[in-house]
Amino acid sequence: MELPGEPVAGREALHGGTGRHRAGGTSQGNARGPRPSDDAHDPAVASDPADRSLSSGSLPPDGAPPAPEGQSLFGRGLLYVAVWSLQLLSAVVVYPVLAHLLPADEFGRLASGMALSQVLVVLAVLGFDQAVILLRAETGSDRAARSLIAAGVGIGAVVTLVAVATAGLWSDTLGFDGNSSLVLVTLLWTPPSVGIVLSSVMLLSEDRLKAFSLVNVMYGVGGQVVGMLLIVLLDRRTAMTYAFGYLGALVVTMVIGFVLVRPRWSGITDVPLARRALKLGVPLMVSSLAVYVLNAGDRLVIQRVLGAEEVGRYQIAYNVGNVAIILLGMASMAWAPQIAAVRDEAARWVLIGRSRDALIRLMVPVIIGLTLGAPLALVIAAPASFAPDELLIVVFLVAAAGFPVLIGNASARALITLEHTNNLAVAAIVAAVVNVVLNVVLLPVWGLAGGAAATMVAFVVQTVMHRLALPKHVQWPRIPWKLVAAAGAALAVSALSTLLPQDTAWNLGRFGVAVLCLPWFLHQLKIARAGDTAGITAPDGERAPAG
Repeated sequence: MELPGEPVAGREALHGGTGRHRAGGTSQGNARGPRPSDDAHDPAVASDPADRSLSSGSLPPDGAPPAPEGQSLFGRGLLYVAVWSLQLLSAVVVYPVLAHLLPADEFGRLASGMALSQVLVVLAVLGFDQAVILLRAETGSDRAARSLIAAGVGIGAVVTLVAVATAGLWSDTLGFDGNSSLVLVTLLWTPPSVGIVLSSVMLLSEDRLKAFSLVNVMYGVGGQVVGMLLIVLLDRRTAMTYAFGYLGALVVTMVIGFVLVRPRWSGITDVPLARRALKLGVPLMVSSLAVYVLNAGDRLVIQRVLGAEEVGRYQIAYNVGNVAIILLGMASMAWAPQIAAVRDEAARWVLIGRSRDALIRLMVPVIIGLTLGAPLALVIAAPASFAPDELLIVVFLVAAAGFPVLIGNASARALITLEHTNNLAVAAIVAAVVNVVLNVVLLPVWGLAGGAAATMVAFVVQTVMHRLALPKHVQWPRIPWKLVAAAGAALAVSALSTLLPQDTAWNLGRFGVAVLCLPWFLHQLKIARAGDTAGITAPDGERAPAG
């Protein structure tokens, strides 16, 4: 399953403060939000000027207290990434199990239903997840954020009702012929998913790691386990059986999340606050929706052009190759409160550039190890009927898209801090259109590899548009040429490895070499963590040049 926290260059490009706060303030780069409190119940806090300014729809005064110093990007921040990675591990394991438990056509329909659900969740969240992070960073108060959670859940319910009422108009067009029940249950995933997403970002902003872990492990792992158990215990090998089990687990997880964050339900009526959140979030929602179409739209086109069984084959390969991209998005999301605490523009650009370069260094051993280990992983993950030996090129192309996604995420964060969110929406829409058009053109010619190539090209287009949209006054840090060369060499090695034979001996040998990439990765991670303590100096010992 593609996870709610997976990277999308619009949504996951995180707020680093607003334009009205760019002048002055602290330039600390490693900060976190304050610990949770019961401030909403405190009359003194309820009358706080910062909260009143938010409630009236205006920004808090420049004198709002900055977030205190806290964990580094590659220190405690990675603990949150580790929690999200449990969801990733679950997805990598669950899809192969489902591929064996369900008939090929049922598995394909379930994969398409999950893609549909992801699009609806982005639409229903309306960018409120990022507004929650930004408002807490600005005010140090939970009051406005808790009100946004309540408003977001209400909007999610409305979006679900509209989708259910109109399902008959679009479900057949998307290839869900005769599967109205599955579509309905999939749509019902939306409200609890919205509640869980908003609760999660609140817990992240409050730095409540244990509570965050509980909610996200239940979200990413518990629901999938319940769905598979129902299939086995009831001996009903259908997508509907899994969908019902997953829905029940989502509802339980949502309730637990609400108990932990205590949404301020009276805040639903705070129209000025909702208006401000919509102003911040709607362009990001449009961008996120377009990126989800970019990510998931290929499956819907494949279902229409090649059939449900090919969607299942593509999903298996996509999940293997998408591991790196999902982890990149998780890192960006985990760093959101820290990035939001940076007020000085120059320091913010250097911080974003330094984190981008560190992640590219991590991607170099990842893409080589991933491509080398993929043949054995595909044999284990996919039934023989899926012809796993034909899916390796799909894995490589999907994984290679991680580089433009990473670079695009960095420039997107900069655009958001400058409040140029319309540029993000335009770039995402153009990229989504490019992806769909190229899928329609390439699928009949190159098959599933054409779909993966279309997605990679679309991500490149989006990244280029992000960079061109940065204002000329921004001193954007260039990627060091040695790092560019290393990434190019890694892509070349990975591409050439797809030409090797895929019998048992070769697959085991390649997997052995892939395992050797782990210490290389850990070494790069050690360098990244050292860079956290070295201020804004590039890991190579030279200050990153601007450009």
